[in-house]
Amino acid sequence: MSAKNTSSVIAWGGKPVENLASDVSFTDVMSEDLAKNLQIKEDLSQWPELAGEDVKSQACGSTPVQETVSDEMLAQLLQLQFDQEYDRALGKEEAKYNGTSKVGVSLSNYRKIPKGSLLDEDSDSFDDDEWDKAHPDWDSFESAEKESPTISKLGYAKKGGEIITKHDTVITGRKNACKAMELEQLKIGDGGGFDMMLSNKVYNNLKAFSHQEQKRAARLNDKHEKATATMAIDPRSRLILFRLVDNNILERINGVISTGKEAVILHAEGGKSEEVIVPGECAIKVFKTTLNEFKTRDKYIAEDYRFKNRFSKQNPRKIIHMWAEKEYHNLARMRQVGLPCPDVVLLKKHILVMSFIGQGGRPAPKLREAALSAAEVDLAYSQTVSLLHKMFNECHLVHADLSEYNILWHEKQCWLIDVSQAVEPSHPHGLEFLYRDCTNVSNFFRRLGAKDAASPTELFASVSGFSVDGLEADVLSQIRDYERNEEHLTVSHPNQKLYPFDYCWQKSQEARGQQEELRQEEGSPEEEQENL
Repeated sequence: MSAKNTSSVIAWGGKPVENLASDVSFTDVMSEDLAKNLQIKEDLSQWPELAGEDVKSQACGSTPVQETVSDEMLAQLLQLQFDQEYDRALGKEEAKYNGTSKVGVSLSNYRKIPKGSLLDEDSDSFDDDEWDKAHPDWDSFESAEKESPTISKLGYAKKGGEIITKHDTVITGRKNACKAMELEQLKIGDGGGFDMMLSNKVYNNLKAFSHQEQKRAARLNDKHEKATATMAIDPRSRLILFRLVDNNILERINGVISTGKEAVILHAEGGKSEEVIVPGECAIKVFKTTLNEFKTRDKYIAEDYRFKNRFSKQNPRKIIHMWAEKEYHNLARMRQVGLPCPDVVLLKKHILVMSFIGQGGRPAPKLREAALSAAEVDLAYSQTVSLLHKMFNECHLVHADLSEYNILWHEKQCWLIDVSQAVEPSHPHGLEFLYRDCTNVSNFFRRLGAKDAASPTELFASVSGFSVDGLEADVLSQIRDYERNEEHLTVSHPNQKLYPFDYCWQKSQEARGQQEELRQEEGSPEEEQENL
């Protein structure tokens, strides 16, 4: 009987697996040294070029040596070593310069590696205890809190032979300083470097100021998004202007040419639209959506019968829309009568597009800024008086803000602008507004030396037909008495008061009656011929 073969036989003809000479214990398997040796053998089998003294010494259990094949990593390590050596030399220079002086010079801003960072050599070796010893007052609030007694729920504490309450000036001052550093909109800084204390009065003032700044910042942000400022346009207005360009109503918007208390004026080039007739040059009037600069708009709208039922102070945007609509209708009415004023193109909410008075993008000068000769002054005065007469008697409007700033001088002709505040003569203050317009016109042309410049009273009488006399105060008193009588007549005898609508209706009925009479007269000869 043959001896038993200790090697295992593989049925498909492979090499037999030799048995291990000795068994391996579980402790050896879990050993880190064994794992390192196995890893090194595996690395050597795959990369024979790594076989060297360093790897062999690492296999023997000596300190491993870090190696890298990346040039970038080597450059960074060399730069780190250079920076550390530079910082050490800088520290020695600083210590040598300061010596034992109480006031020292710090060179930390010139360090290559910031102090306390992860790459700093001294950051790991410098623990918290050493830092506290070197900087005992680095946080005065924390050190003061440790020293001060703890106030119980009773509201006081005993320290030595004294009783300290929660209202102690030192304790409340430090607490106020801590709370002040947390206030928004205030940059107090770090008060922990010294014993900062604030009284209750100072802290309350700082707190109130912080709240006011927060509200002001919120208002500024809100105005930036929703309001038209002095030289800017809000996003809603820009969107409307972009749509006008997209719809070929406008070809190009060039920029701001004028600003006033109620609107911003832009110059634009007209487009080729099939919906409306657009002139070559246009003026875009963007009414300001804030009431800060012109808060007296309500007295021009509230008593106007055209907008009286729609007026409400609660919504400022609706007031602006009504204000723009009011100027649109006033310009259209003035243009029908033949008064020189801009032609209205269209109205989109608070944006009014009209014809441009000027040439080549340069607006016509205001009467105040125009350089007029003596003959042109007389001509401008006669034209202005004619405009007043025609506007009051034919157009049935009172400008209510007529002055040298609202009249343009273009091609030796006076042009009226800014008629959004214009009211009808039946307005409760219409005659007062007319007298104010006459006063402005008379005073301006008298200063310029116009020959036939009449006084405000004479000009008012010639335009309105009401004779008044006396000084300005007496004239205003007479006008107000007349307006009150008219208002009383409206209440007591409404049938005797002729309203604008009733007047127009009466005139239309009279015109219709006259047309019927003419038709009857023209038709009577034909009837006679038929009868014959």
